[in-house]
Amino acid sequence: MGFKDPQAIAVAGVETGAKKALLPGDKALVAGFLAGAYIAFAGLLAITVTAGMDPKTWGGLTTLFTGAVFALGLILVIIAGSELLTGNMALIPLSIFGRQASWGGLSKNFLFVLIGNLIGSLFVAYFLAVKTGVVTTDTSLARLGAIAEAKAVTETDWQIFLRAIGCNWLVCLAVWMALGAEDIGGKVLAIFFPIMAFVAMGFDHVVANMFFIPAAIFAHVPDITWGDAIRNWIFAFLGNFVGAGVFVAGAYWYLYVRGAEPAAAGDEPPSGDGEVTGRFTHSRAAR
Repeated sequence: MGFKDPQAIAVAGVETGAKKALLPGDKALVAGFLAGAYIAFAGLLAITVTAGMDPKTWGGLTTLFTGAVFALGLILVIIAGSELLTGNMALIPLSIFGRQASWGGLSKNFLFVLIGNLIGSLFVAYFLAVKTGVVTTDTSLARLGAIAEAKAVTETDWQIFLRAIGCNWLVCLAVWMALGAEDIGGKVLAIFFPIMAFVAMGFDHVVANMFFIPAAIFAHVPDITWGDAIRNWIFAFLGNFVGAGVFVAGAYWYLYVRGAEPAAAGDEPPSGDGEVTGRFTHSRAAR
């Protein structure tokens, strides 16, 4: 299986982030809807597979199986093609640090992708999870309720924030390594283990929580409100952004992009309209 070394992944990451920053709003919205739905499908699958698994009997295997099947979501996002907010939290800042995108492009992309992710997640939660009856059986509802209660009620704001940092550090490493793989099998393997790990450890992913918590509300799980959902989303968003921006975009910019010069004349980043100007070249080797 062919693959890129970390230096080449950094180049691919900068170029990918620049393209995402220039994506028209309507395409970002539709692609965001698809990604939200794909992550929600993975959440629905995780509930279905682990429903009825008593943690007293299965122990940590319950969350391990949850994470193993939840990897489907990012596999669909990366290979089928769509826009996931949490992955963009690493790629677009990396491109900004490499002077190939602008903060305006980031804001526009985040806005439309966030809206699309939310709509896609809510669509699957309401129509395909609750109205189909998939999560309203006794065992599935108990599993959904346990996940949603942990995210929306049990965890403190600080815990959500910290868990979200760990989550998106791993999610963006999955995206990063998938950029390095040059065939579908390699991409699937690159995605699987980091996603399995973050779910198994109980970390918080803002888009996944856009499915789990609303699905529980739609299914009338007691003591979970929209206020709980919004609180979780705010702190999960902030933590996910830190995890991606600092520990992936920032770290790999420093290692492999810092000191690079844009290939096109001039140092100004794209304004938000037009096309990416091209590759950048390194003026000195990163160590």
